[in-house]
Amino acid sequence: MTTRSPDTAIRLTLFGRRYCHLCDEMLQALGTLRAHYPFDVDLVDVDADAELETRFGELVPVLAHGETIICHYHLDVARCTAYLESFR
Repeated sequence: MTTRSPDTAIRLTLFGRRYCHLCDEMLQALGTLRAHYPFDVDLVDVDADAELETRFGELVPVLAHGETIICHYHLDVARCTAYLESFR
């Protein structure tokens, strides 16, 4: 397990689509968690990559950290918070 200082941000990935209102909502909801946890979010358009489009299809938005899927469709605040807490 990697030890992090409390101020070191982890990088989450939000797989989504440009025209997806659920993706916009998840990104906005993540903003509220940023006040309490240091993390960055990389946005990835699944429609720009055939493999990602096949992998995630209609599951978007998908929030992930590396290969770990944290949640999809809507931000699961409890699960995301517990996941981020594990890095403290």
